[in-house]
Amino acid sequence: MASNPPGQCCTVGVKHEGDPVGKTVQVAGKHEGYLASPPADKAHKGVGILIIPDVIGIWQNSKLIADQFAANGYLTLLLDVYNGDALSLTNRPAGFNIMEWIAKGSDGNNPHTTEAVDPIVLDGIKALKEEYGIQKIGGVGYCFGAKYVIRHYKDGIAVGYVAHPSFVDEEELAAVPGPLAISAAETDSIFPTEKRHRSEVILKEGGKPYQINLFSQVQHGFAVRCDPSVKVERFAKEQAFLQAVTWFNEYLL
Repeated sequence: MASNPPGQCCTVGVKHEGDPVGKTVQVAGKHEGYLASPPADKAHKGVGILIIPDVIGIWQNSKLIADQFAANGYLTLLLDVYNGDALSLTNRPAGFNIMEWIAKGSDGNNPHTTEAVDPIVLDGIKALKEEYGIQKIGGVGYCFGAKYVIRHYKDGIAVGYVAHPSFVDEEELAAVPGPLAISAAETDSIFPTEKRHRSEVILKEGGKPYQINLFSQVQHGFAVRCDPSVKVERFAKEQAFLQAVTWFNEYLL
């Protein structure tokens, strides 16, 4: 694999302050989404972003990120790929096992495997194209969501950005047909040094534009769930977001 499966570090973090300004929408009549719209005078016509979130799903932090992309001109759809079963930062049962949750869901009958998630991502791509008039889609994936950005270039994602990816197979990464940027953490058992270096080799061999930024003194999940009261973490999160926006401005517009 180009990155390891999720672990405990995928489920911890800090809630960020701010007031989300987007709106809740239905995607394909059955999935929750959060839509952030750009100011009319800044909107990039026909260009939009699909965010596939980490396992915490649609919540305060991911909504604020969607709003930030919208403020930079991109209509942004944040998609619930967990069928209403995203995790929370708190209130998980004793002995919680993330791999069991992926395999079966919280109630034992709501899996979050590729067979379950892929169709939801396809619905999100379709909605952006058919309901919102988006011709070029940038995919953003955090942790668990990174795999599905990489998997779905073939289905309409033109440019991708992922942060601290998990669960990515080498074959999936090698098949990426377009530009891809990655934000990586210095301390990350899911995307450790050897996986990062192997990803560099794979992307170089693929011949498409790529960028991998490594941020020091932060851990897996920093781009979404860091502690903004810690200066180095706040800086890394902000720079990772700027990396994403700069990447899309270069390759998506």
